[in-house]
Amino acid sequence: MQDYSENQFLAIAGTPPLDIEICDVTLRDGEQMPGVVFRPDEKLDIAMRLDEIGVDVIEAGFPVVSKAEKSAVREICNLDLNAKISALSRSVKADVDAALDCGVDMISVFIATSELHLKYKLHMSCPEAIRCALDTVEYAKDHGLIVRFSAEDATRTDFETLKKLYKKAEEYHADYISVADTVGIMNPRTTYYMISEIKKVVKIPICMHCHDDLGMALANTLAGAEAGAKQLHTTVNGIGERSGNTPLEEMLVTLKLHYGVDAYDLTRLKDLSKLVESYSGVSVARNKAVVGVNAFAHESGIHVAAVLEEPRTYELYSPEIVGAARHIIIGKHTGAKALKYITERMGYHLKEREVCELAEKVKMCSEFKRPINCEELRRLILGMENLEISYPGP
Repeated sequence: MQDYSENQFLAIAGTPPLDIEICDVTLRDGEQMPGVVFRPDEKLDIAMRLDEIGVDVIEAGFPVVSKAEKSAVREICNLDLNAKISALSRSVKADVDAALDCGVDMISVFIATSELHLKYKLHMSCPEAIRCALDTVEYAKDHGLIVRFSAEDATRTDFETLKKLYKKAEEYHADYISVADTVGIMNPRTTYYMISEIKKVVKIPICMHCHDDLGMALANTLAGAEAGAKQLHTTVNGIGERSGNTPLEEMLVTLKLHYGVDAYDLTRLKDLSKLVESYSGVSVARNKAVVGVNAFAHESGIHVAAVLEEPRTYELYSPEIVGAARHIIIGKHTGAKALKYITERMGYHLKEREVCELAEKVKMCSEFKRPINCEELRRLILGMENLEISYPGP
């Protein structure tokens, strides 16, 4: 594996070290993505893979939802993983009981706190909601659980009210308080300010739970971490409600390159991504950072020529770091140097004139708006004049 670290952003002067832990919520928030349902065996498989990567906390599900969900959470708890196992709970004691039956280590007690949610969803006053939440936090603590109190829609809640609520949760012995950017309204600057101000009020760890409605979930989570948030929430491939959540793979790579966090096994990220893509039925975009098909794919002649000589010219980090591989694409922008490299790997040793002639044929074939594969390239090399290229499907 090639070491790119000497030319990376690792340990930038002035970058503060981060005291963080990762809580992955793929099995709960990720499954709330429309159309996504994980079978119990799939949940166990994903949980074990997350544990192998070194994820600190796995939110296994919402036990009160159904008997099947409760059974799956219990089975994950029985795996005896290194990660702590958490479950979601409304501010209702029956939800806590369901989680207790599963044997979880941690529970996330939540209630909506914004005026919008209180009025149109809960139909409760703010004092009523706070009372329910605190009673449930106290009940969960009395039963020996690690308790995370989460204010749903925290980022649209009156800020003074929110800070008082978090302080109350701390007084009721919550172990964490969680800031949920439920509709992804924040930006990095406002996130940093918000977490900085909350840290002045509470001493217990703060969690960042960000959604990606404006495409800023990763940036906001990192801003929160820089301001002092400890527990960062992610999902594999960024799946989740609406536009999804902070992607695990992007988070872990960024933490390594920018902040020197080296506590996680990144080499398993690509395989985990493919597994969750298969189980969820949600395709990963080709240009998705870290795990997309094109993340380490090169076609442009100028780029390929440079990459073949020194990969760092157009790769921020080695694909092997995340368990991926480099791909040289044969297409309209493929130059002679790239073609020579590819054909030699196929066992052909072409003269310079032949390589240039082949490059022209490739450009003609690629007008069908797709790369050509190695078998088609082989036919071109062998001089088949009546080469048949099928048109892409609708």
